[in-house]
Amino acid sequence: MEELKPRPANSSPLTPLGFLERAATVYGDCPSVVYSNTTYTWSQTHRRCLQVASSIASLGIKRGHVVSVMAPNVPAMYELHFAVPMAGAILNNINTRLDAHTVSVLLRHSESKLIFVDHLSRSLVLEALSLLPPNTQRPLLVLITDQDGDYQDSSSSAVDFCGTYESLVEKGDPQFRWDLPSSEWDPMILNYTSGTTSAPKGVVHCHRGIFIITVNSLIDWGVREQPVYLWTLPMFHANGWSYPWGIAAVGGTNICLRKFDGPTIFSLIKEHGVTHMCGAPVVLNMLTSSPKNQPLENPVHILTAGAPPPAAIKDRSKDVIISGGENLSSVEVESVLYTHPAVNEAAVVARPDEFWGETPCAFVSLREEGSSRNPTEKEIMEFCRAKLPHYMVPKTVVFKDELPKTSTGKIQKFVLREIARAMGSSRVSRM
Repeated sequence: MEELKPRPANSSPLTPLGFLERAATVYGDCPSVVYSNTTYTWSQTHRRCLQVASSIASLGIKRGHVVSVMAPNVPAMYELHFAVPMAGAILNNINTRLDAHTVSVLLRHSESKLIFVDHLSRSLVLEALSLLPPNTQRPLLVLITDQDGDYQDSSSSAVDFCGTYESLVEKGDPQFRWDLPSSEWDPMILNYTSGTTSAPKGVVHCHRGIFIITVNSLIDWGVREQPVYLWTLPMFHANGWSYPWGIAAVGGTNICLRKFDGPTIFSLIKEHGVTHMCGAPVVLNMLTSSPKNQPLENPVHILTAGAPPPAAIKDRSKDVIISGGENLSSVEVESVLYTHPAVNEAAVVARPDEFWGETPCAFVSLREEGSSRNPTEKEIMEFCRAKLPHYMVPKTVVFKDELPKTSTGKIQKFVLREIARAMGSSRVSRM
C-alpha cells in the first residue's frame, strides 16, 4: 500500500477543459452554440476551439501569458473560454461597459500580450492603448467581426489588428494537441472586480478552482443533462458564473446574443425552448416590465445574483437601517416597493434623522408605461404603510428617471447614501 503514490495515470490535474472533449465525444452531433442564424454542434465547437488555440500559440503566446477579451456574448467569446487556456494562456475578460481609462489600467496591470476585440469595442480599446505609458509593450490585437455580417471593415483595421477571429479559426490546426496544466494549481483565469467601492482588484483562479466551481454550480442549481441555456448574463461578469464550462459538462445548448431586451428574451425562450438563464435583478425587472410579459408554456429556471432580487429579505450589515433602536432590512422595504405596479426600480438607504438616528429613504424610478398619472411621494408611503410595520415605512421618497448603477448593472447604493446624507436630517413626526 505504501507504493500507491500519485502517478500520471491516477492523478490527472483537475481542469474544466476536459468538459469540452467529453461533450464532443458524447454529444458530438448535438447543438452546442446558437447565434442568430448560425448553429454549431459540440464536435464543431471542439474543432474550432482547437484551431483558435493553435493560432494563439502560433502568435508567440506562451504558457502563463495573459490573453484579454473584450466582447459581448457571441460565439467567439464562448469559444475563447476554452481556446485561451488550451493554449496554456490565462484568460482575462474585460467588461465592455468600462471607460477607456479603466481598461487601460487593467491592460497595464495584467501585462496582457494579446487582446481579442469585438468590432463595437474597437475604438474603446484603441483609446485605452493610447493611454498606456510610452515604454509599455503594445499587445497584439485580433478583431472579432459579427458573423451576421453587420460589420463593415475600414482601412484602419489592417493597421491596428493582426487579423480577425475567423481567420485564426481558418488557419489553426484542428489536430492541435493541447497539454494539461503541469499543475491543477496553475492560473487559468484573471478577473477584476468592478470597482464598486474602490479601484478594481485582480482575482486569479486556477484550473482546480474553476473545475470545482463549475461542478458545484451545476449541482447546486440541479442542472440536468442537455439544458437550453440563454446567455442573458455577460460572460465577462465572473466568467458567466462558470456556466461556459458548465453547459459543456452537461452537453447543453448555448443561446448566444449580442444584446437583448424583454421582448427579445421572451421570443428566444419560445423559439428555442429555453430551460435555464442567469442574470442580475435588473434582467428580472426587464422581464416584468416587458409588454410580452405573459405566462410561459414551460417553466424556465432563473439564477439571479449580484444584487438582492425583489423577493429577498436578507441584507448586508451596512444596509441595515437602525431607526429608533429598531433594526430594519432595506431589502425587505424594497421588496414591498417592487410590488407597486408603477415602480420599475427601488433602493432604500438610511437618511440621518435628529430624533430617530436614521430613517428609511426610498429612491424610486417609475415604469414608462402604465397609468396616466404617476404616484406621489405620499401615495408610495401609504402603499408601504399598508404592508409594513410603521417604523419600516420610508419617511422620504425620491423619484429619479434611473437609479445609478455599476458597469455590471448593480444599483450603486453608496451613491444614494451620499445623496441621502447630503439631504440632511429628515423632519418627520416623532411618532
